[in-house]
Amino acid sequence: MENEELISRSPLRIFEKSTQGGIGKGNIGIFAARKGVGKTACLVHIATDQLLQDKNVIHVSFAANTAHIATWYNDIFSEIARVCNVRDSAIIYDRITKNRVIMNFKQNGLTIDRILGSVKSMIKDGHFVADVVVIDGYNFAKSSSEEFAAFKKFASELQISIWFSATTHREAPEKDEKGVPLALSQFMGDTSILILMEPRGEYVHLNLVKDHDIFPSPDSLHLKLDPQTMLIAEKG
Repeated sequence: MENEELISRSPLRIFEKSTQGGIGKGNIGIFAARKGVGKTACLVHIATDQLLQDKNVIHVSFAANTAHIATWYNDIFSEIARVCNVRDSAIIYDRITKNRVIMNFKQNGLTIDRILGSVKSMIKDGHFVADVVVIDGYNFAKSSSEEFAAFKKFASELQISIWFSATTHREAPEKDEKGVPLALSQFMGDTSILILMEPRGEYVHLNLVKDHDIFPSPDSLHLKLDPQTMLIAEKG
């Protein structure tokens, strides 16, 4: 199966049609959920979809151990290849991984300017023109709206898209009148897309809470995360 068919059959095309064209260049998106619900799987699926479109991806991790990240990419792509009956999957995977860079940071002790400076150095000095940056494991509880604004400025200046994962907590489930978790409310001014991941029995519902300048109804996005495959899929 050619890349074009893999791309066209991706459920992420539904995401683009269900929103105002997707995330868009210079913007920030967030997947928010409790630990263990599948935020990393969603980020890697989005990143893999971009890689299949010959886009360059930088994966920034704040995890202590990054060995699992490459495994995530291999597992997600292998599942996509299995579902779509891809023949030359190994050849395709080897090709697209050349367009991916994994970077690791510790949030404690490093300023946002230093982190973004390192990413920018990879883009400029490393001649790796990134289209998308995914940031996994960033602790929003230790951040501020001022720090987060630096990510938005970075995305706007370089015209790249940034996707974050954000961990919510059972003990703090409160939301504001628009459905935004209170722990994330201060960051919404610089966030274009907010998706809450809500376990519903045998699947995880992807609830589109913010779509650029509007706040849609809870079931406007007909997508789910399949816990069996760990892929984003169409709700049927």
